[in-house]
Amino acid sequence: MTSWKNKTASFVARMGRSLAAAAVLGMGAVMAPTTMSTAQAAEVTVTHWGVLMYGAPYAVAIEKGFYKEAGVDVTGVLTSKGGGTTMRNVMAASMPYGEVSLAAVVAAINQGIDLKIVHTGVQTVGEILWVTLPDSPIKTAADLNGQKVAFTSPKSVTDMLLTMVTDKHGIKVDAVAAGGIGAGLTMVEQGAVVAAPVMDPVWARFSDRFRPVFMVQDELPQMTQTVGVTTAEFARSNPDTLKALIAARKRGVAFVYENPEETADIVAKHYEMDRDLALRAINNLIALNYWGSGELDYEAMDNMIGGLRIIGEVEGAIDWSKVVDTSFLE
Repeated sequence: MTSWKNKTASFVARMGRSLAAAAVLGMGAVMAPTTMSTAQAAEVTVTHWGVLMYGAPYAVAIEKGFYKEAGVDVTGVLTSKGGGTTMRNVMAASMPYGEVSLAAVVAAINQGIDLKIVHTGVQTVGEILWVTLPDSPIKTAADLNGQKVAFTSPKSVTDMLLTMVTDKHGIKVDAVAAGGIGAGLTMVEQGAVVAAPVMDPVWARFSDRFRPVFMVQDELPQMTQTVGVTTAEFARSNPDTLKALIAARKRGVAFVYENPEETADIVAKHYEMDRDLALRAINNLIALNYWGSGELDYEAMDNMIGGLRIIGEVEGAIDWSKVVDTSFLE
């Protein structure tokens, strides 16, 4: 039988190392202060654009002309596999604004980078789940006790979530770093581990081949996954541009929830993804209230920080009043 890796290589390769470690290493210099008019053309930065579904509202806002109607000409999207690389992209861009994991933003702030969180992005990690083979005797999180279980990479979000779920149930697992989502699924198929993490759109593509063991939404409280961020200097110098960017994304979010069919067409175009796959993933995420319209949930942000403390990525509490600026929300 053809191996899982061979059957799915082209798809999983595009997924990359999803939810990679959020540490920000070697941040480099922040560009000189930038002042720009709302009419100036520029790109925004979105983590895992074209791979994971954070970017759906941005694709909609570009395709439907919401940015231009708000007075800012967004010509495209810069991206990376996440973490510090995406954060560096934000700061190096001509328009230093983008959607980045909360973990990466906090890591950068803790290194002394003067940043401002200006809106929420993806407001849950509930789309992540651990799966096993259909005929496996593993049915629940508690059944993982004493078993080999995969996560993506050390100090990643999946490392954090697996630790939190096993702590909740008072169980011990032999946790194995698979190196990525596709590699974890291969390990499950080959019997190297009994369960591995997955999320949309990968789950929408392969849900007929695996069975859920547990979904994070059923096990843990809500945690903010991504936020909109900019440099403090850009926020001071370009308030109208920021308001326009955030307002256009908000319209994009509303459109996704109200028009999943057309959103699937748009995402399929911008992500070069199968349209039916995009629709399945979008509907899965709509059910989770995945995309936030902008307003910040400080409890959910604190929950994420609490998880990051467990894996040693953050020390102490975060004073949100010093790093958040909600004045651009309308």
